[in-house]
Amino acid sequence: MSDLIEAAAIPYAPLIGVAPLMRRAFLKEDLAPLAAALVKRAQAHPDDANAYLDCSTVLQLSGDRDIALAVQAQAIQIQPLYNRPASTATPGLRLLVLMGPGDLMSNTPIEFLVEDSDVALELLYLTVDTPFPDNVPDHDVMLVAVAESDSNQPLLQSLYGIADVWPRPVVNLPERIAVLSRDGVCAALAGIAGVDMPVTARIDRAALAALGAGAGRLDDFLPGDAFPLIVRPTGSHAGTNLDRMATAGDLADYVARVDAERFYISRFVDYRSADGLFRKYRIALIEGRAFVCHYAVSAHWMIHYLNAGMSESAEKRAEEAACMASFDQTFAVRHADALRAIDQRMGLPYVGIDCAETLAGDLLIFEVDNAMIVHAMDDEAMYPYKKPAMQKVFTAFRQMLEHARVATPAN
Repeated sequence: MSDLIEAAAIPYAPLIGVAPLMRRAFLKEDLAPLAAALVKRAQAHPDDANAYLDCSTVLQLSGDRDIALAVQAQAIQIQPLYNRPASTATPGLRLLVLMGPGDLMSNTPIEFLVEDSDVALELLYLTVDTPFPDNVPDHDVMLVAVAESDSNQPLLQSLYGIADVWPRPVVNLPERIAVLSRDGVCAALAGIAGVDMPVTARIDRAALAALGAGAGRLDDFLPGDAFPLIVRPTGSHAGTNLDRMATAGDLADYVARVDAERFYISRFVDYRSADGLFRKYRIALIEGRAFVCHYAVSAHWMIHYLNAGMSESAEKRAEEAACMASFDQTFAVRHADALRAIDQRMGLPYVGIDCAETLAGDLLIFEVDNAMIVHAMDDEAMYPYKKPAMQKVFTAFRQMLEHARVATPAN
């Protein structure tokens, strides 16, 4: 950490960036001294935008989300454009990335996808209140990284049609990203053979409370469905206030303890395998090809890789290693038609999918998102199989950018 603290103390130093900072947090290093150095630098140099943006990232990683977003807003006000150089002396590709304000799940995790590559990044932060800049750095390809959310929808809508007027190829059209709400994905994927994604409906607090009190009809929101249900606030991620409702009474308790105004509800699917355990895949779909990013095994239906006990179980890690080694010959083959249809309907060259398999053999879709975290930060001694698997993802992403550049040559 001392190396980063020294770098952070230098006025107008280059941006440290999300990937190096998140790696330190992932290793459970104390980020407080780094945050203090960045705060001191920003106070001494109020126009040092890199100090503000790095400080915002450190604060997010430390759990100080509200303060972090306020600092990020200051950074964007000072300067909307940030540079992350390629790892090679001469960049092989220059990528302009359109970013939106928000936390670490508000944009495609581009730094992880091109880390240690020949791709140079120009990160351009946009807001709905500021005009698109008249001039941007020259680049080979532009990527729209803004993720779908209620707060980001106006920004995405302001970018509609940009591919029609932009002089360089554009990857991930904003019109397509805007569909990636949970109910939007559900509607987009409806009717695909071999895909199970329960109908997802939006419901406000009053209506949810009415269901919990027995004064509302579930059929008005989820025709033909019944308890148990899955409930979560709109805009939530990583299982925050995600819960299973066995009865209407559970809904009443949920509304009493969760402070939100809008929610998603959907039918709960019991996707336990024959041995009683739940298994979840995170997949990157790149130009229509599926790549496994992680595979988690848990006794609980709500699986997140970090709480699935993977690091505590050699047996689970062996199963994940086997999954990654055979993925192209097993999972990808079993669900080839479904994945092809998902790719066609989503229309996004790069997107992430959280999914599982039902006992009937269908592909159970939890979420489709362009901002899922994919990385190669895991301890190589404990997870020796992870880095090669993730390198396939990074190589495919780099090839996708190259295909875009070649398909639409620079003027």
